[in-house]
Amino acid sequence: MKVNWIMVLPLVLTAGFFSIAGWQLANNSDALGAGVDTAAIRSAQQGQPAPDLALDPLDGTELLTRDALVGEDLAIVNFFASWCPPCRAEHPTLTALAEAGIPLYGVNYRDRDPQALAFLEELGNPYDLIGTDPTARNGIDWGVVAMPETFFVNAEGIIVLHFRGPVIRRSLENQIRPALEAAGYTLPDLSEQPETAGY
Repeated sequence: MKVNWIMVLPLVLTAGFFSIAGWQLANNSDALGAGVDTAAIRSAQQGQPAPDLALDPLDGTELLTRDALVGEDLAIVNFFASWCPPCRAEHPTLTALAEAGIPLYGVNYRDRDPQALAFLEELGNPYDLIGTDPTARNGIDWGVVAMPETFFVNAEGIIVLHFRGPVIRRSLENQIRPALEAAGYTLPDLSEQPETAGY
């Protein structure tokens, strides 16, 4: 009996498509289980000078300016908001990094001052300097699309890593630390610090 390849070809192509899709799904599931975001898009800011900052002051805090980002071996700029649940989740890890000696700067994004101050009063203020971005004009310049977003800036003011999502212990160890080490930077060991439940 002759095989009509025109009839068989769609079946072969469909089977091949589902095989590849299944293989990719299995690999992505393993990566996500390890805390690696396989859908992350490389930031256009990464490898570029940190954009300017024209922030509004937040009562009782020292104002963050672009000049503060130059001269530190590695500094962290964290865009956060009181209305953002993942910002609450990442707060203990950011606090631990600040307590370990990494300069931490905050940009309160599209928030109201009373809510921002209440957030910091409740959880503690780990930021060395802070400013508010109520209209998101700074966030647009920095390429921010969702809360939270964190930038790691070197002594020359270059963004060496732009991380989208909460800086929780799992993402710190599985994504952030390896990416920074590949770029020649190290973060302090936080293994002695307790993790936040559920993260």
